[in-house]
Amino acid sequence: MKHLLGMRFLEREEIEAILDQAEAFKEILERPIKKVPTLRGKSVANLFFEPSTRTKLSFEMAAKRLSADTVGISKTTSSVVKGEDLIDTVKNIKAMKTDCFVIRHASSGAPHMIARHLDCPVINAGDGTNEHPTQALLDCLTIKERFGDFKGLNVVVVGDILHSRVARSDLMALTKLGATCSVSGPATMLPPYVEEVLGAKRIYDIKEAVREADCIICLRIQRERLGDLPLFPSVREYASFFGIFPEVLEYAPPESVIMHPGPINRGVELDPGLADSDRSLILDQVTNGVAVRMAVLVMLLAQNN
Repeated sequence: MKHLLGMRFLEREEIEAILDQAEAFKEILERPIKKVPTLRGKSVANLFFEPSTRTKLSFEMAAKRLSADTVGISKTTSSVVKGEDLIDTVKNIKAMKTDCFVIRHASSGAPHMIARHLDCPVINAGDGTNEHPTQALLDCLTIKERFGDFKGLNVVVVGDILHSRVARSDLMALTKLGATCSVSGPATMLPPYVEEVLGAKRIYDIKEAVREADCIICLRIQRERLGDLPLFPSVREYASFFGIFPEVLEYAPPESVIMHPGPINRGVELDPGLADSDRSLILDQVTNGVAVRMAVLVMLLAQNN
């Protein structure tokens, strides 16, 4: 594994190895001094050409917990705004002896293109509507911590599957690990390749979708990707039919849990009370994000010394 570009490129054993490493790193996050010298002397460039809070900060914290040096670059602070080619930008940063690149970009495939031009590890931190592999890994770690195993587990992903890179990565990872997956949402937001490519069953009735769900992953309506195309009548109607509220959760098993990659549109895809309840694993996901990204950085940089 020279790069981490998508879950589609990983075998089950590789996913499990990353999760095992992340579990080991969680102990570091509980120490009074949350730092180890594992990547001392290494440098990580975080190139975020899309807005981000959790992913950007957790990659920065993960690198610093491992004693690596980090630099952060956004679209507005890079020479891309002056017309410089993206490849020229990363080549110039690599010429400063950078050891690893973390890329988030609005264009699907941007990290893959960059990886073809660099001889150091590239990590996809979310590319367009394609994939978000580290989010899938932290989601898998969160589920594993709660349930112990994936076999026999039922996971439903609810919302805008069509535009969600998280849904794609989650479904590919979870099915490889042995979970049974399904999706639910407006018909206009469920792509035709859900069954064949992502291995998930489509269920249009949200109450039916959650009936056997051990884990419910809610997705945000990605207004920035919808453009002028009206895929549902209104936000209020979306919330009425596909929002996870207490009356919907009554149809789910009592031990089922709720997850969300963030940011949350409270009162739309998820009830505010449920988001803060004991059934919510949302903050566990955030904590696990640091551990997973520590694991990915160590595994990639250790193999590419």
